[in-house]
Amino acid sequence: MTDYDPPLKDMQFVIHELAGLDRVLSLPAFGAIDADTVDQVLAEAGKFACDVLAPLNIPGDAAGCRVENQAVVVADGFEQAYRLFVENGWQSLSAGTEFGGMGLPELSATAAMEMWQSANMSFALCPMLTSGAIVAIGTHGDAALKNRFLAGLVSGECSGAMDLTEPQAGSDLAAVSTKAIPDGDHFRITGTKIFITWGDHPMSENILHLVLARLPDSPDGIRGISLFAVPKFMTDDGNGGRGEQNDVYPASVESKLGIHASPTCVMNFGDRDGAVGYLVGEPNRGLACMFTMMNHARLNVAVQGIAISERAYQLARAFARERVQGSAPGEKGRATIVNHADVRRMLMIMKSQIEAMRAAAYVTAAQLDHSHHDSDPDRQEFASTRNALLTPIVKGWLTEVAQELTSLGVQVHGGMGFVEETGAAQYMRDARILSIYEGTTGIQANDLVGRKILADEGRAIKALIAEIRDFSSTMETVAALTDIRAALSEGVNNLQAAVDWLIENAPGDQNVPGAASVNLLMLAGTVIGGWQMARAALAVTEKTGEAGSDAAFCEAKLITARFYAGHILPRANAYMRAATCQSELIMAMPENSF
Repeated sequence: MTDYDPPLKDMQFVIHELAGLDRVLSLPAFGAIDADTVDQVLAEAGKFACDVLAPLNIPGDAAGCRVENQAVVVADGFEQAYRLFVENGWQSLSAGTEFGGMGLPELSATAAMEMWQSANMSFALCPMLTSGAIVAIGTHGDAALKNRFLAGLVSGECSGAMDLTEPQAGSDLAAVSTKAIPDGDHFRITGTKIFITWGDHPMSENILHLVLARLPDSPDGIRGISLFAVPKFMTDDGNGGRGEQNDVYPASVESKLGIHASPTCVMNFGDRDGAVGYLVGEPNRGLACMFTMMNHARLNVAVQGIAISERAYQLARAFARERVQGSAPGEKGRATIVNHADVRRMLMIMKSQIEAMRAAAYVTAAQLDHSHHDSDPDRQEFASTRNALLTPIVKGWLTEVAQELTSLGVQVHGGMGFVEETGAAQYMRDARILSIYEGTTGIQANDLVGRKILADEGRAIKALIAEIRDFSSTMETVAALTDIRAALSEGVNNLQAAVDWLIENAPGDQNVPGAASVNLLMLAGTVIGGWQMARAALAVTEKTGEAGSDAAFCEAKLITARFYAGHILPRANAYMRAATCQSELIMAMPENSF
C-alpha cells in the first residue's frame, strides 16, 4: 500500500510548456491571475487530495453506501471531507466571479480535479458533476434560475446531478418517458431515472437535479425532450439552503463493480404530487442544453482516466521497488522486480501513456478556455472547433487506456494484485466504468466519425493533421530526436490514411462509419499522445543545460518520450489497418450465428 503523491512536477510542466498557461492567462478574463497563483492553487489542491481525500479511499470502498428511510447514507468521513471541500472554496475554482467563483482557467481546475480523482474517485465524482451543473445553468438558465441556484452550486452548498437514463432507455435518450406537466410558473415532474451518480446524499445542503423529461404534446424522439432543474429541497434564494423536501427520493443504490463509495441511485420523481421543476432553456431543446453539461463531463471523465491510471502506477511502482524475487542481469543475489525487464516494460507502458494522456487532456482544457474567453473571433472559433474535435477523442482514448493501465498495475503485483488488500484491484474496478458512462467509447467514436469528420468533410481533423506535420518538420534539425520524429511521422501518415479512407468509403456503405469508428478514435488518440510526447521531448531538449532546469526530470521525460515512440506509436499502424477493413468483416455474420 502506498500514499498518493501528486505528480505536481509533471503537471506543471504540461500546463506551462504544452498547454500554454501564459497564453491562457493573457486572455481578458484572467487578467488578475498570474502563473504563480495557479501553481500555488495546485499545490494546495494536492495537499487536500493527500491529507483529506486519500485516507478515505479504501475505507469508503469497503463501506459503500445504502438507502435508509428514503435517503442515502454515505461512508464515514465523507460528510466532513465535503464540508472542508466547501469551506476551502474548491468547488468555485473555474466558476465566474459574478456568483462567487474564483474565475480561474479551466486548465487549472482540470489539473486540480486530476489530483482529487486520483486520491478518491468516488468522492470526487460529486463535485465533478456539480461543475457540469454550473456550466449548464450558467449557459442556458434564465436570470431567475441563475439567481435561484448558481451561488449555491458555485459554493458547493448545493451539489448537482445529471438525470438522463431510464430503465427502458439506456443510452437511447429518444426513449425517455419522464413527464413534465405545467403548473403555474413551474412544472410537475413524474418518472424514474436510473444510474444517477450522487443522486442523493447528506453532504450538501441541497441537490439540484438536471432532468430530461417530456412536455405534454411534445414531438416524439429527441426533438421532444426538455431539460428541467429539480431541487431536492425547495428554496427561493440563491444559497442552496433547505426548505421543504421536493417530491424526489432515492429508491435504491446500485451494487456495483467499482466506485463503491459513490451512490449510483434509482431516483423516483413525483410519487405524490409531482416534483417541482423549472424549465432550463427552451422547450423541446433539452438535449442541446444537456450536452453542454455532458461535454463538460466528458472531458472530466477523460481526466478520471489519467487520475486512476496514475494512482495504479504509483502503487505498482512502489511494489516493484520493494518486492524481491528471482535474479536479474547485473544484480547480485536476489533482485527487486523493478530490475526485471518485463516489469520495466509494464511500468514504462504505464508511465509513458499517463504522461501522454495528461498532455492531451490539459491541451484540450486550454482550448476550452480559449473557446470561452478569447477576444479574437477567429481564434475563438478555432478553439471551439478544436475542442469539439478533441473531446470525444480524449474521452474515448484516455478511458480505454485506463483499462489497460490499471490492469497492468494488477499484473505488476502478480498474485498479490488479485488480492483486494493490496489496493491494485480497486483501481482496476473503479476504472471500468469510465469507458461506459457519459457516453460509451462507441458513442464517442460515432460522434468523432459522424459529427466531427464526415459532417465537415474532415476539415477539422485535417487541420489537426497539418499542425502535427508542421511540428514534426521543426524537429528535423534536432538530431537527438530523429527516432521520435520518425515514429510520429509514421503515426500521422496512418491517421491521414484512415481519415481519407473513411471519407472516400462512407458514402457508399452505411456500415463503414460504425465499423471504422472505434479503431479510428484509438488511432487518433495514440497519434495525438505521440505528438504531445514529441513536443515534450523537444521542450526538455531545449532546456538541457539551462540554469535552474531539472536535469533528472528532463532526462526522464526524454526517455519516456522515446519509449512512447518505440512501443506505443507503432499501435497506430494496427489501428489504421483495422479501421480501413471493409465493413462486411464485422457485419457478415448472420445474427443467429452469434
